[in-house]
Amino acid sequence: MTYTAPDAATLDAMLSTVKYDASGLIAAIAQQHDTGEVLMIAWMNAEALRETLENGRVCYYSRSRKKLWRKGETSGQIQHLKEARLDCDADAVLLLVEQIGVACHTGRRSCFYRAFTPTGLVELTKPEIDPAKLYHTHG
Repeated sequence: MTYTAPDAATLDAMLSTVKYDASGLIAAIAQQHDTGEVLMIAWMNAEALRETLENGRVCYYSRSRKKLWRKGETSGQIQHLKEARLDCDADAVLLLVEQIGVACHTGRRSCFYRAFTPTGLVELTKPEIDPAKLYHTHG
């Protein structure tokens, strides 16, 4: 499955149906396209969604930094878009991606690595890479 960007008029028409929240954001769920593994949830503004759909490399909006966040720009853990889907209410996006490396800033493949159990939270997976190596930091 290779992503093909729509032409400008089609992209504009599709983006006009998206419903952003009061902050101008839409929830974006990233899922590994071939396994169905849910990797992460993040936020997109109109610019991030447009950029993602135009070039096929996933871009989010960082609420903490208040700027576009191109997945992998610091860590090298890139997401290539395979398909994007809009939910029934037009207020959430599902991104089917090819994840290069890990998706989580903790060094795990998925951000959803803890399960609620009767005895408390259980860690399901260990980091695959040291976060300090991902972000070239110490500690």
